[in-house]
Amino acid sequence: MSDMKDNQPCNQDILIVEDSPTQAQQLKFTLESQGYCVTWRPDAESAWEFMDDHFPNIVISDVMMPGKDGFELCADIKKNERLRRIPVMLLTTLSEPQDIIRGLECGADNFIIKPYKKDYLLSQVNYMLANSQLRKLGRGGFSEMADMGIEIYFAGKKHYITSSQLQILDLLFSTFEVFVEKNKELEAMNRELVARNDRIKALQGLIPICANCKKIRDDAGYWMNVDRYLEEHSEAGFNRSVCPACLEQEQEVLPKKENKKDKHSE
Repeated sequence: MSDMKDNQPCNQDILIVEDSPTQAQQLKFTLESQGYCVTWRPDAESAWEFMDDHFPNIVISDVMMPGKDGFELCADIKKNERLRRIPVMLLTTLSEPQDIIRGLECGADNFIIKPYKKDYLLSQVNYMLANSQLRKLGRGGFSEMADMGIEIYFAGKKHYITSSQLQILDLLFSTFEVFVEKNKELEAMNRELVARNDRIKALQGLIPICANCKKIRDDAGYWMNVDRYLEEHSEAGFNRSVCPACLEQEQEVLPKKENKKDKHSE
């Protein structure tokens, strides 16, 4: 994937650290479509080399990567005096509470669970960049935001959190928003399951069927073929063919039809 940038002006410089070229390309395209200048690096080592002489406005890093993972890369950034003010967003497929603690330990600013919606990711990127600018313009900027050290016990282990209060709030708020989004998705899935269950229930009970032609009467009083009724009241589809018994019967009837034709022709 090329890191060449167009001559068009860019809003901000964003560094993507993602070992999957496909996912990196999708994310790069999404961000560039909004006017951001985007650089991609496949691992923490090459990302660190890039930041030796570059200062991106934001770093978006996958968590699961070969070598150093996203948590370790974020921790290195936050320990570096020159780079520590760069906001870091972590992307992960994991959703264990322990991951949130690790995000706090490494000083991450935002936390998004894969798969994510493009609009949601862009809103979080915009928030992080705007929030970063506001803090720089605020009274005292970062100089008065002294890091705090807190020891906490979680899942039977002791953790030492050195993130600033605002970083902790940002990460917790972003995590809360992630779970709100996931809850909405689960609610939508639940509504779909209920709707499908209702369609299945429609096939239960007594169904009026003609003893002669085998057509079924629907709720509106119309008579229709069994296959059409099932297609309209279930998720079933039909691959029509001829069973062996019908095929054998058809083969027995066919010579009789041909004999009748021959007699008529005489």
